Amino acid sequence: MATKTMTLPEKLSRIQQEFKANKSRYNSFGKYNFRSAEDILEGLKPFNQTYGVYFTVSEDYIYSHELPVIISKASIHDVESDQFVEVKAIVGVDLQQKGMQTPQAFGSASSYGKKYALGNLLLIDDTADADASNTHGKTEVAKAKLTPETLEKAKTFIETGGSLETIKGKYDLTKEQITILSKL
Repeated sequence: MATKTMTLPEKLSRIQQEFKANKSRYNSFGKYNFRSAEDILEGLKPFNQTYGVYFTVSEDYIYSHELPVIISKASIHDVESDQFVEVKAIVGVDLQQKGMQTPQAFGSASSYGKKYALGNLLLIDDTADADASNTHGKTEVAKAKLTPETLEKAKTFIETGGSLETIKGKYDLTKEQITILSKL
């Protein structure tokens, strides 16, 4: 158990410095590894006993006109003092996402919100993740042609929540391919 004189902010600071979250998930279409909220929570378990803390993640749902919003909250609690630190991440739920049922849209937004709330709490740097490594056209990279086989994979990628912009960043698309993919 941690020393009783250590404050919760001190404990959190140490955990932020020591914590490493594995990227155990793989996106086969985008060809990158990523971490999920579950990976982060699993990686935090050893700190509970070491520092006398525990972590929680909760959500609130707000439905406002056309766009439901999920507010994900990640917290660290000190078992010795009843203090806690809470951070939030706010994500919209796109109910018009092509290829997604309503429960999938909520689940995707929920997972995203939890991951980023935990990332905010723990100061996880995702600069090496695919979400953060987009150069926004500042670097020219040779793009592969989208073959009929990879077109089918691209369709599946979009239907399961991927974006056309991700595909455009990786492949040189014809106008016809863009039309096909944008209708999904």
